[in-house]
Amino acid sequence: MSEHSEQPTREESIKTLGGIIKGVKFAMLTVTTDQGHLKAHPMTTQQTEFDGDVWFIGGKDTEQVQCMAARPQVNVSYSDPGKGNYVSIGGTAQLVEDRAKLEELWSDFYKAYFPQGIDDPNIQLIKISAHGAEYWESDGKIKTLFQMARGAVTGKPATDLGKNDTVNL
Repeated sequence: MSEHSEQPTREESIKTLGGIIKGVKFAMLTVTTDQGHLKAHPMTTQQTEFDGDVWFIGGKDTEQVQCMAARPQVNVSYSDPGKGNYVSIGGTAQLVEDRAKLEELWSDFYKAYFPQGIDDPNIQLIKISAHGAEYWESDGKIKTLFQMARGAVTGKPATDLGKNDTVNL
């Protein structure tokens, strides 16, 4: 994969990341446990415009939320293998109480987790403030697979596997 030579602006990075993660239904949110182990949980991606923050809805009584309260440094990863796109976002978790934001993010899908609906006292808004990310974009499966196969057969490194960049937010 080729490296981006110039560091994009924060706005350009946010736009690029937002474009990649838009439409990805689930993310993996990784926390650090009390024992110091990394533990990832699938979370439903909120359909809001990415502006440097990522929002989730979780349960106050979950290990995941308790871990974020004690150790707020987290990672959120997105994967869209059909398009060959991947994003890893490092950030700081905040546990937020904001009824207006909850109403903005709420859907009846969450009733499966919160039987009392939007008024369930166990609901916890989670805001991840991104401080950096790395992403990978490929031009498509067939081209990428061909490049990888050619590299394996010839013993030469594969070239033009897409774009990889690390950005500071």
